[in-house]
Amino acid sequence: MTGGSERARGRHDHAGPPREPQQDRSRATRRRLLEAAVDCLASVGWAGTTVTVVAERAGVSRGAAQHHFRTREELVTAAVEYGSDVRMARMREHLDELAGRRPSTLDVVLLLGEMYTSPLFRAALQLWVAAASDEQLRAQVAPLEARVGREAHRLTVEALGADESVPGVRETVQATLDLVRGLGLADLLTDDSARRTRLLRQWAATLDLALASPQ
Repeated sequence: MTGGSERARGRHDHAGPPREPQQDRSRATRRRLLEAAVDCLASVGWAGTTVTVVAERAGVSRGAAQHHFRTREELVTAAVEYGSDVRMARMREHLDELAGRRPSTLDVVLLLGEMYTSPLFRAALQLWVAAASDEQLRAQVAPLEARVGREAHRLTVEALGADESVPGVRETVQATLDLVRGLGLADLLTDDSARRTRLLRQWAATLDLALASPQ
């Protein structure tokens, strides 16, 4: 029995550290692919974002990539959903950092400006353009963007402390989101940061007046 126990210990000693569970490795590979796809969309656009290119950038084989995502459309749609979740999470994190005080309207508007000029937003724009002329892709993207839009609206209302029971407030909040989205689009070709900051500062002052409780 002693000899058998020693042999068993010897096998255990040579086995090395425990291997990472297959499920964990699979999740890590999927995440690398999603991050690489977002990066590709933001830097080289829809046309350059192929499964092969994304797999190379993620450091995995094409076969491993296709195990998770059968087509480019599946990969890219999942990547934009992932990116959208990250965008919303970062917005919540920024708001949590201001938890000690209610953020000013300017704080919130500038934060939205950052969200809608990030690489994650640029990646989403690339997918919107592709979906505009691809009915199958549009069917996947439209519900996703509707969900993101609802969440962005909810977070903005919460951050501003806006009362949507007041007539016109809901539309004013949505106009804010439409404004920052448009400014993000304007930033796509050139650095529009200086003009954007001036506009957002002015809009924050206008928004303060629009959201003020009626006396």
